[in-house]
Amino acid sequence: MKNFYMIEVKNLVKTYGGKRVVDGISFWVKKGEVFGLIGPNGAGKTTIIKILTTLVKPDEGEVFINGSNLFKEPQEIKKIIGVVPQENNLDRDLTVYENLLIYGMLHKVRDLKRKIEEVLNLVELWDRRNSLTSTLSGGMQRRLVIARAFLPDPPILFLDEPTVGLDPQIRKFIWELIRRSKAKGKTIILTTHYIEEAENLCERVGIIHKGKLMAIGTPLELKEGLGRFVVEHINGDGKLIQWIFKTEEEAYKLVQEKRIPVSIRRVNLEDVFINLTGKRIE
Repeated sequence: MKNFYMIEVKNLVKTYGGKRVVDGISFWVKKGEVFGLIGPNGAGKTTIIKILTTLVKPDEGEVFINGSNLFKEPQEIKKIIGVVPQENNLDRDLTVYENLLIYGMLHKVRDLKRKIEEVLNLVELWDRRNSLTSTLSGGMQRRLVIARAFLPDPPILFLDEPTVGLDPQIRKFIWELIRRSKAKGKTIILTTHYIEEAENLCERVGIIHKGKLMAIGTPLELKEGLGRFVVEHINGDGKLIQWIFKTEEEAYKLVQEKRIPVSIRRVNLEDVFINLTGKRIE
């Protein structure tokens, strides 16, 4: 029996001004999976999300969401997705409640008043329901954008840099919301340039660089493909030098041989990114 993927992307291409910002991207996402696209700003992550959420048409490629062809049945797909864009595109002249009321009416959400109360309690904004959106802090506005995406209770969520620019406390709060959504069986695509976020939330990740998918796999698979331990030394010129080893014994052997000040740590996804691209995620 052929595998059924909730999201299937085949050879996606998008060009702007003669530059391929999405360059032959292919991947799939299983039902109930949190899949991450990680890479720096400008890597092509947001363009991919805009294509998958029907906002941008690609030059080439195919996309299937819940078995439907994205380009032939966009209206059907819009009914089953929720989107948290990178920018906070709320109506700042409306109250918190009014933002959700209008969105819910446009999406024909049943039992709308109860659903609004439910999602505002979920993001801990019920007590601010009558506040103008413009009076909310950046973190509160981000939580409202997430509440809006959750309002129709869609089975698929696209979260484009959902915690960008937020303080660690709000970031961890949003992480918990994502975990709860995963526990309810929702399928989630998350873009981020925060390594810790990808490692904590994603079952699989795709590493994006200059529009290309450089590698894909579970965080553990990608890290162990590179090694397990990093030995770091800052030389006299202030340059960071690194050695990567498969075992802790190999790492300590180098330390004994070099007899220089070093630190030893576990390999992370940024090490994988640097190995693939020669650059840090910024």
